[in-house]
Amino acid sequence: MKTLKAWDVPIRLFHWILVASILVSWYTVKTSGEPLLFPIEWHARAGYTILVLLVFRWSWSIVGSRHARLRALLRSPRVVARYAAGWFRRHPDRYVGHNPLGGWMTLLLLLSLSLQVTSGLVMSDEVLFTAPLAGKLGGRLEEILVALHHWNGNALFVLVGIHLAAIVLHRLRGEALVVAMVTGRKRLSGAVKDGENQPVSGWRAWAVAALAVAVLVAILEWA
Repeated sequence: MKTLKAWDVPIRLFHWILVASILVSWYTVKTSGEPLLFPIEWHARAGYTILVLLVFRWSWSIVGSRHARLRALLRSPRVVARYAAGWFRRHPDRYVGHNPLGGWMTLLLLLSLSLQVTSGLVMSDEVLFTAPLAGKLGGRLEEILVALHHWNGNALFVLVGIHLAAIVLHRLRGEALVVAMVTGRKRLSGAVKDGENQPVSGWRAWAVAALAVAVLVAILEWA
């Protein structure tokens, strides 16, 4: 059994802040929101946080560490099929970063979340909250985006459910994905297909984080 570097600090912070933001977002629309005051405002804050996180994550998939890169998520259909076949035979290939199925699931989650926060920018309850782009894109387009926000919200939680089920299945097979996302290291036996993570300099993470915050400020101030 070997302990290998899997996830750098920026990815782990992104992941857990995203988890907290999604929970707040879900709680404020699926419950009364108590004891939070003005749940719709909290829902919006969670959405803005997710927007910043997504700008960071998409940027980090270009300039970030090895296992954060977009190419680490996009395995070919042949590799995905081989991994799935190995999984059902209980002898899957080992990956330090995302496995082929997990990479595509992560990409679907990022795309769904991106659609959700983008469509959320036109939302309004016509009483307490008006999003920055509400009333600025034209009635028909905004109607479509509002419908997408509701439809995709349900689809997103289905994807989250599949993701959680996969985490449980991997844990039953001896791969502690949650622990790896906390510690940044993964314990694996045998040969691996992708190798250890290769972190990049810290200034790059700060620069990408500043860009993400700047995008949100621009939307809020100049939309």
